[in-house]
Amino acid sequence: MNNNQSIRVFAPATVANVACGFDVLGFAIEQPGDEVILRPNKEGKVIIKQITGDGGKLSLDPTQNTAGVSILKMLEALSSNQGFDIELHKKIGLGSGLGSSASSSVAAAYALNILLGNPFKTNELLPFTMEAERIACGSAHADNVAPSLMGGFVLIRSYAPLDVVRIPHPEGLHCTVIHPSIELRTEDSRKALPQMIELKKAVKQWGNIGGLISGLFMNDFSLIGKSLEDIIAEP
Repeated sequence: MNNNQSIRVFAPATVANVACGFDVLGFAIEQPGDEVILRPNKEGKVIIKQITGDGGKLSLDPTQNTAGVSILKMLEALSSNQGFDIELHKKIGLGSGLGSSASSSVAAAYALNILLGNPFKTNELLPFTMEAERIACGSAHADNVAPSLMGGFVLIRSYAPLDVVRIPHPEGLHCTVIHPSIELRTEDSRKALPQMIELKKAVKQWGNIGGLISGLFMNDFSLIGKSLEDIIAEP
């Protein structure tokens, strides 16, 4: 790797939770997405040179920005003191619910992995991007970063140990995103969630999750539609 190298990576927005699939289901959408341009520097530091599309709201401090955090965590894991300059171009609205923070961290991690000669497999980048999510919303959840990184529909089967499964989906299954231009922070939304759930509600939710997964595997649009009901998080 030389200091004249640079790479531009696009990472797509995502829909997470997916009705009944709170924290365990997510999928990538074609557009929009964030772009990261990454290049080595001689300073031996991770420096965010520029951010566009955020209205000046995001921090240039790499320890407080998801793109910077994912890179710092990867370099730490590799015991590397290599420095990098980051340009972040935000195409996903902040607080839009479309994985804005996740897309930035995924694009940065994927870009760094390529510049370093792919020391990690793609799925091995997930823990670094999840740590970036912790900075953004206080929780290292994977239902945005996993589909943004891996593409398609994913199931987070387990967090301890981390186990992510790609789920097939029917041809012709589309998602329409309608955004009301209201900013709602994930951290605030999580604080509104109930800590205790009635057993009968939990049983119904499990049935819907099973139905949704089955519908995706079976190409059964009717079953998918009937299963898209969340009785825990959305209320």
